[in-house]
Amino acid sequence: MKVIILAGGLGTRLSEETENKAKPMVEIGGKPMLWHIMNIYAKQGVTEFIVALGYKGESIKEYFLNYYAINNDLSVDLSSGDVTIHNNNQTDWKVHLVDTGLNTMTGGRLKRLKEWVKDDEAFMFTYGDGVADVDIKKLLAFHQSEKRLATVTTVKAPARFGRISFEDSQVHDFYEKPEDAEGWINGGFFVLSPKVIDLIKGDDTTWEQEPLIELTRSGQVSGFQHFGFWSCMDTLREKNLLEELWSSGKAPWKIW
Repeated sequence: MKVIILAGGLGTRLSEETENKAKPMVEIGGKPMLWHIMNIYAKQGVTEFIVALGYKGESIKEYFLNYYAINNDLSVDLSSGDVTIHNNNQTDWKVHLVDTGLNTMTGGRLKRLKEWVKDDEAFMFTYGDGVADVDIKKLLAFHQSEKRLATVTTVKAPARFGRISFEDSQVHDFYEKPEDAEGWINGGFFVLSPKVIDLIKGDDTTWEQEPLIELTRSGQVSGFQHFGFWSCMDTLREKNLLEELWSSGKAPWKIW
């Protein structure tokens, strides 16, 4: 199974950190947020990633091109150019880095990646700025048992986020930032049928609007309720809170 990770947004709310690099490259504990997200999946057996690049995508390419140099001790023979990797911390991930356009919206990025997923196999899909201690195997089993085209992981969060309402497991509606401070929200960590890509018109389509609303109204979205930890990294305050959790040695999303 493959995981698509959105990594192309401008990250304007975190401009202190994103002037020279993509938002998923902002570091928590000395490691990019993207690395943290990948480890959540990889620890649970999902190790093939498709990263949708856009703004500052070269910073992500550079990181993975130099992954072993960054994560190992090296000796460099300047007379010959030979490089010896000493501790050889190997990672069995397969990472596809795909340019999906500078100004492409979330749905458009997904549509551009249609050829990267199999027509007959579900795939996972999430944002490059959110971490959780979600049980990926339970999420996948839930999606398979529900037999709907899409499953969204729903989490509890503050009022500035839009709401999701559902009955039993079926999602009934999405609301844009209501007045009440409680409710379930879209936490990412989707499981999707490739058929959903056909609902996306083009680069200007936002995944969370027309496609997801249409799927919801046709009864094709399940909500996987996650009661554990979840956090996005949308602001410097949220970034600092995640940093504090990591430094404390008690980061809930660190399951590896």
